[in-house]
Amino acid sequence: MRFLLLFLLFFSSLIGLEVSISDSTISNGRTIYIEFEKKRNVNYQKIIFDKKNYTIFTHPNDDKKMYAFLPLSYYQKPNYQEVKIVYQEGTQKKEQFISIEIKDGNYKKEKIVVQKSKVNPTSKKVKKRTAKEYKEAMDIYSTITEKSYISSEFIVPINSKITSDFGKARVYNNTLNGYHSGTDFRAKIGTPIKASNDGVVILAKDRFYAGNSIIIDHGQGVYSCYYHLSKFNVISGDKVYKSQIIGLSGDTGRITGPHLHFSMRVGGIQVDPLQFIKLINNNLFKKV
Repeated sequence: MRFLLLFLLFFSSLIGLEVSISDSTISNGRTIYIEFEKKRNVNYQKIIFDKKNYTIFTHPNDDKKMYAFLPLSYYQKPNYQEVKIVYQEGTQKKEQFISIEIKDGNYKKEKIVVQKSKVNPTSKKVKKRTAKEYKEAMDIYSTITEKSYISSEFIVPINSKITSDFGKARVYNNTLNGYHSGTDFRAKIGTPIKASNDGVVILAKDRFYAGNSIIIDHGQGVYSCYYHLSKFNVISGDKVYKSQIIGLSGDTGRITGPHLHFSMRVGGIQVDPLQFIKLINNNLFKKV
């Protein structure tokens, strides 16, 4: 890894860029951090990966740097892929490429028994509701707020035992049905849940699968999600601060028992929330 970073920095300097990445080999469902040194006459525009554009932002703690997150979907297949950096130097539009290796996360399977009506609902009313809720969520995650609300490290919303990790293949009632899109924490009904960082509540409502749900926009394409709550302490549009109690844990939605489901979206992609928190804390807020 150290050799790769040194090579990238050396190679980049030859063509006018200084770029480093957190990982050149990474599992599906995880996130890569890419950092750019600001240079005179260079305007970083975007990175392109898997036919999707990702914004390059100004570093919140270092005015000499720019950065971008590259989230990898759970459904990415193991292979080698190129990340294209698009920038302008003077009046010339240029491109640079970084190669990454995607490995299989080898996520385990998990058998879960829930109400039949919560696995594949047949009611037209329920189908209409879940389709509407899905579209609403996708519209939220595809919106990139240019402003960043965060100024310090992320925290987990509750300090308790993890009962189910991100990425486990979910087998509901003996039928494979997707994967676990977040991290579950043990939490009896009524346990206070904290905001993982500053942001704006973009959604606070009851949903069919996720139950009482809160989604916080942290800016620059980063969203945190808190599901299965028993009570809301906030409403949509509220500005919230790190460690603020935003609600109480519960057993609403598709569940086997009381717990908190915590997840994160980055650039519209569902990613391992704990890996992302470690990544952002170690890079954007690393001690210098």
